Amino acid sequence: MSEFHKYMHLERFGTTEVEGIQDGHTYVFPKLDGTNASVWMQDGQVKAGSRNRELSAEADNAGFYAWVQQQANLKLFLSTYPMLTLYGEWLVPHSLKTYREDAWRKFYIFDVYDHSTGAFLHYETYRTLLAADGLEYLAPLVTMRNGTLENFLACLDKNTVLIKDGEGVGEGIVIKNYQWQNKFGRVTWAKLITNSFREQHIKEMGAPEVGGKIIEETIVEEFVTEHLMRKVYSKIALEKGDWQSKYIPQLLNTVWYDLITEEIWEILKKHKNPTISFGTLNRLTIQKVKATMGEVF
Repeated sequence: MSEFHKYMHLERFGTTEVEGIQDGHTYVFPKLDGTNASVWMQDGQVKAGSRNRELSAEADNAGFYAWVQQQANLKLFLSTYPMLTLYGEWLVPHSLKTYREDAWRKFYIFDVYDHSTGAFLHYETYRTLLAADGLEYLAPLVTMRNGTLENFLACLDKNTVLIKDGEGVGEGIVIKNYQWQNKFGRVTWAKLITNSFREQHIKEMGAPEVGGKIIEETIVEEFVTEHLMRKVYSKIALEKGDWQSKYIPQLLNTVWYDLITEEIWEILKKHKNPTISFGTLNRLTIQKVKATMGEVF
């Protein structure tokens, strides 16, 4: 019997978790800026999830649960393949507002997990299954053999998937290698994000000083990105129906929570197990959010 399973955390290309993923045959997919979602069959009923939880009519992730219940092709597909969980992006406005009008409020599948084998299906396998039932899925921008950082960076400019003509590019790319596992024996995909968020940060905050930084400053500079802040802000606004100043504590606490739960392992690896004052790290994180998103405070 299937049940809710959280989707993997995508790792930054170049980090230890995805070291060597570029070796061999890779598939480079567009990364959409919506909200992570999943669909599966359980006890004969179609279930839906967000990134962190199973959904219901009362907590439906910006209308995703209600939408799923109306999709006859999803139910038909999962009735045929009850061992599969579909992972995708429910495209509702977050940081990027440049998607085409006809692209919104659709579910774009980007991975399919087979619980009977404990593995993700290869793209060439699941695209045939999904297409047969008319389900939306993301196609790769390019396939590549033994790619380099420069090759993958060039793909960022190719991600105009669902973007209005002349309105720039999407959030970034996801790199998959179906024949590869990392040094820890895990299947993990890599991501590259466009520089637009980083460039905007530099304009607002000024160029960073070199030297004299404490480790907590370095961590905040590297990992508390504007992209993270805006994504958290957008998700809270979606869940609440609008944004109000009373949600500021939730914004600050969620950015802090995401930093610790999603990035601490990479921080420890990159900086070789440093001694960290978490009180200082928390204060600097809050300061950066307030400085970067001053319009909401």
